[in-house]
Amino acid sequence: MDLKKFKRKAAAGREELEGFLKKLDETVPVGFAKIVAQEDMEVWKETDCTACANCCKTMTPVFTRADIKRIATHLRMTPKAFAEKWLITEEDTGSVVNKEQPCQFLIDDKCSIYEVRPRDCAEFPHHNKRPFDLYNDTFIQNVHRCPATFNLISRLKKRVEDEYEWD
Repeated sequence: MDLKKFKRKAAAGREELEGFLKKLDETVPVGFAKIVAQEDMEVWKETDCTACANCCKTMTPVFTRADIKRIATHLRMTPKAFAEKWLITEEDTGSVVNKEQPCQFLIDDKCSIYEVRPRDCAEFPHHNKRPFDLYNDTFIQNVHRCPATFNLISRLKKRVEDEYEWD
């Protein structure tokens, strides 16, 4: 994965894809869930997250209490020691997140705690959220960070514009 190339491509297409997602807030084509499922399946045939790790380099997951306990146990730490060492609570949202980026558990572009990673990481890039169009804000945040999301939204935009009255 050439991240520099992806970042240029995503920057060039970001505004257009964000506009498409915002329009989906108002108009959802009939049968859209089926189109999402079809296109998402195709995207994952072409995507290898382990060749990218851009999410781990540029974003932080939100850690739940269960995540903290599970990961701390895996690392043979107390949840309190784990949180003090690596996490902060955001003042504006109250979310518990990494102190720094890239993620401290990213080693050689691989997650060193993959088996016990936070739920937010396991669900990323959230393409399986339903109904899909209720998560447009999430995809707007991710379209320039995640090649899979960029490709999915690009494919959805093309399909909708080709198959529907979409003015």
